[in-house]
Amino acid sequence: MWIEHVPYEEASGELKELYGRVSGPGGNVDNIMLAHSLRPHTMVGHLTLYKAVLHHPGNTVPRWFLEALGVYVSLLNGCRYCLEHHFTGLRRLLGDEERAAAVRAALEKGDLSRAFTHKERAALDYAVVLTRSPSEVSQADVERLRRAGWEDGEILEINQVVAYFNYANRTVLGLGVGLAGDVLGLSPQESADLTDWRHR
Repeated sequence: MWIEHVPYEEASGELKELYGRVSGPGGNVDNIMLAHSLRPHTMVGHLTLYKAVLHHPGNTVPRWFLEALGVYVSLLNGCRYCLEHHFTGLRRLLGDEERAAAVRAALEKGDLSRAFTHKERAALDYAVVLTRSPSEVSQADVERLRRAGWEDGEILEINQVVAYFNYANRTVLGLGVGLAGDVLGLSPQESADLTDWRHR
């Protein structure tokens, strides 16, 4: 990491409490969360957004596919950190090693028809435009999603996941966050609740 951060064992007060809420197995805190340690309120904002777009029970798009969108955006941006973390999560959600491998190969080769339905490919195509040429996204792109069978609430979910991963990728790439020491796909805890946490 290219900026200073406060290690878990050196944290105190509210930062220590916050680390406790976002830690995974064995007290591991993902490096992407450690990167926020000098401004803990940004860690709260990041994790709140992450949980809302990927783990909220109100979402209706299958979670494995939301993860697939995140993996694809991370591939497009060259963010290995998010790619490996979220592919591990995707693989666990699918519970099928062969299918997971086919999904990853299709995303890496850009041959989406090998592993995705027409409806899913429309969402992945939207992710490409929003990631690579955001100013070129038009109403026609949203109409294509509708014609493929996505409802407007689902389109919002897709939009938010793609937007979140572009944010997360740029956080990682812009600060030199690496994978060393992380437990892939397992932390921060999905049950972490920061709604009542306030950094004073």
